[in-house]
Amino acid sequence: MATYTTSPAQPAGLRETKKQETRQLISDHATRLFLAQGFERTTIAEIAAAARVAKKTVTNYFPRKEDLALDHQDAFIAALADTVTARRPGESALAALRRAFADAAAATDPVSGFSGPAFARMIADSPALSACLRGLHDQRERALAHALAAAVGAPPNDITVQTAAGLLGTVHRILFQRIQDLTLAEHSNDEIAETIITEAADAFDMLEPALAHYATA
Repeated sequence: MATYTTSPAQPAGLRETKKQETRQLISDHATRLFLAQGFERTTIAEIAAAARVAKKTVTNYFPRKEDLALDHQDAFIAALADTVTARRPGESALAALRRAFADAAAATDPVSGFSGPAFARMIADSPALSACLRGLHDQRERALAHALAAAVGAPPNDITVQTAAGLLGTVHRILFQRIQDLTLAEHSNDEIAETIITEAADAFDMLEPALAHYATA
């Protein structure tokens, strides 16, 4: 009799695919409910019912309700640090970050703030989400400080590293909010991208005297 063996990678891959599908299903239903009735008014029980899963399943995938609304947190926190780490030979941290921002704005990247009017309004109207977003900006700046420290061979608490991370993080924070404000003013993504690319160039230019050669690869 012939025998057949099953690769252990296949069941694991299928399980991971199923988990990702469930996570996305929950996230999609949560977003729909948040936009329809507001973040504060929507309960975990309603989200679970809409996704046809148990409440425990929702909280297993998303420990906080804010995590359901701001579903790209890991990418957001890591974005600036990853850009610095991956900067090109001869490129400074500032040059890499301004290049990456221009590319993200041209692509109307949601992680950079291009969320659409309904989503931007949901965040603006929710004290909990607004506070969570501020915390994410803080985490992103700390991650950037660690990347800069590694780039220049200094500890993350070095005053120069902290100052550079603060300046670069603040510019990105301002640009993110600017995109949100233009979104709430009902400008199209193309209009916002055109405006923000020009404004970002002016903002980054202000940092050139201090950071033009800082953390050059």
